[in-house]
Amino acid sequence: MSSDTRVTFVIAADPPSRLDKAIARDVPAGAHLSRSRLSRLLEEGRVTRNGLPVAARDKVAEGDEIVVTVPVADDPDTRAEDIPLDVVHEDADLIVINKPAGMVVHPAPGSPGGTLVNALLHHFGGALSGVGGARRPGIVHRIDKDTSGLLVVAKSDAAHHGLAAQFEAHSAQRRYVAVCYGVPDGGDPRLRGTRGVSWESGDILKITTRLDRHRTDRQKQAVTWDGGRHAVTRARTLQDFGAAALIECWLETGRTHQIRVHMAHAGHALIGDPTYGGHRRLPRDHPGAEAVARFARQALHAESLGFVHPVSGKELSFSAPIPDDMQALLDALAG
Repeated sequence: MSSDTRVTFVIAADPPSRLDKAIARDVPAGAHLSRSRLSRLLEEGRVTRNGLPVAARDKVAEGDEIVVTVPVADDPDTRAEDIPLDVVHEDADLIVINKPAGMVVHPAPGSPGGTLVNALLHHFGGALSGVGGARRPGIVHRIDKDTSGLLVVAKSDAAHHGLAAQFEAHSAQRRYVAVCYGVPDGGDPRLRGTRGVSWESGDILKITTRLDRHRTDRQKQAVTWDGGRHAVTRARTLQDFGAAALIECWLETGRTHQIRVHMAHAGHALIGDPTYGGHRRLPRDHPGAEAVARFARQALHAESLGFVHPVSGKELSFSAPIPDDMQALLDALAG
């Protein structure tokens, strides 16, 4: 029977005044305990200083002995479901999935089942290590329900900690392809006059704003200039269809709905986007007009993903082909 793990270490010189900050700084890297995990363990009374219970705001001094008791991982409440998965890569620490459009990543009140997490729990069976205190897949980034493409998920605390750090530092490489209304053009005076929009060499469109929840619709994100979170998207046209374009997008930051909101802000909303696409249509005589009108999701696909393996240190890169529905859309647009 497994027992709790005790992590013991000593506070180094010049510690922050608060204990929670000091232990986050000095906890051994090999323990793979994130700040949020340490905070939860503090709240649960699983941290001592010199043998005595502590609180997050307690003072701390150089030489104090800290003991963190990490409990055995619990089994999750989420049920495992036998849902087919397109596995691009898997090893002892992580898995890369090509997620289909229509699949929610994580269970929520409105989507308790049929999610990627439900499918992964079945796929892993009993081989899943504890992540954040529970035997569950470590979700370090998400893509929207109706966006297809690549997603990496941690299978262990070590992988979760290392991957989360890369996504937080924006060092993981993510490239998307999308189909938008209109063709982004550096010579377009309207686009050049749009706040937050600029152009870089190579005809790369750069969109820099802040993003926050919409004031009246809390399910949406909105461009703002005060508050919110800094967001940067770059895009380049790959194929010009006259009234539409195939574009590639890179994320410098990874905010909720970022590409969808930014492209709509630039006047080039994604085809099929029910939230940010408005009521735009292609001209009736365009060969792709009918296909665009029928397209039932945002035309957005996470095509490539690159990161450093959090355990082996090896650089990894993966790609996923454009899904059939988007390819059919492109074929119709091309006439």
